[in-house]
Amino acid sequence: MKIIPAIDLIGGKTVRLKQGEYDQKLVYDISPVEAARQWADLGAEMIHVVDLDGAREGKPANLDIVAEIVKTVKVPVETGGGYRTRDEVLSALEKGVSRVVLGSRVFRDVSFARDIAKELKEKIIFSLDVKNFRPSVDGWKNTVDIDISTVMGWFSDFGVKEMIYTDIKNDGMLAGPDMEGLEIILASSNMKVISAGGIKTVEHVRQLKSLEEKGLLGVIIGRALYEGTIGLKEAINAGKKDNSLS
Repeated sequence: MKIIPAIDLIGGKTVRLKQGEYDQKLVYDISPVEAARQWADLGAEMIHVVDLDGAREGKPANLDIVAEIVKTVKVPVETGGGYRTRDEVLSALEKGVSRVVLGSRVFRDVSFARDIAKELKEKIIFSLDVKNFRPSVDGWKNTVDIDISTVMGWFSDFGVKEMIYTDIKNDGMLAGPDMEGLEIILASSNMKVISAGGIKTVEHVRQLKSLEEKGLLGVIIGRALYEGTIGLKEAINAGKKDNSLS
């Protein structure tokens, strides 16, 4: 199971939000580039970068920093936040990003989602951010009245092989992963799923590891790494097949 460190950006700084609330911002004393270098040096297989300014404004706002991260580390970098058009996605890919995370427009424009999934395939990944069992959009400020089962049907029809799932009530709260929601998502499709939100301890990683056989591919970890409640190497070891902490 992959362990993917997250770097969230606001104003060029490394931050973390609680439940996606911009007025509950935690700012960390490490630059985004240094954070990426640190996580890569400790064995991360991928870096997950979220442009929170972009998510709120509806267009990418920190792509220059993302590009600098790409140049700094030798592992794949994925990024999302504010990507609403094909040209914006292509611009990020041209900067060396391995794949772009798409959310808001996917749930408002099914044709766009279908077309870009068929065109760019593994170079994009859809993110299903859930609040009260509905997709959340616009930097998590709004929800769309679409049933989750309908969304999963779309993804399957589009040929999507992998997705990110975030339960917003757990995100940035260190309260543990949404095991119930993940079980439902995994049971409803053959897609590989990456979980985001809630991780605080190595035991939480072990809990998610138990879902690997059902299709859980990895977990994105943010606040816990920056606040030291879990070490990246410790998490990586817990995600290995032997679940060893050695």
